[in-house]
Amino acid sequence: MKTLALVSLALTATTFGVSGCSVGMAMHGKESPNLGLVRVGSTRGEVEMVMGAPVESVSTDGGGRIDTYEYEVGNDPSAGRAIGHGVMDVLTLGLWEVVGTPIEGFQGTRYRALIDYGADDRVVKILPPGNANKTVN
Repeated sequence: MKTLALVSLALTATTFGVSGCSVGMAMHGKESPNLGLVRVGSTRGEVEMVMGAPVESVSTDGGGRIDTYEYEVGNDPSAGRAIGHGVMDVLTLGLWEVVGTPIEGFQGTRYRALIDYGADDRVVKILPPGNANKTVN
């Protein structure tokens, strides 16, 4: 009887020690940027508030620059996904993490956007999505 209790305790500890990866990933996703706020005439600071810091910046003739931004769409934090992963963790005694963590790892799609700034650090041109966005997953 003591052996069964110890095995049960070990399984429970393992389950709750392992669980949380997919749950945590679902709860702490990254909000999709509001790309509608990025338009011609916006300042570099306004763009960076939406997109974050550029991953690459190249100076152009005439004092401007072209910045490359990476952003992710479709990996918003989700309490529903987290609850689903938590329930599956409990029902499968933690084995769900083998499936749930990779599922959360592939949530969302990453894109790149190229934004052309003039010498006054205002957006002159935004490359069209067909040309600028490329999946980097």
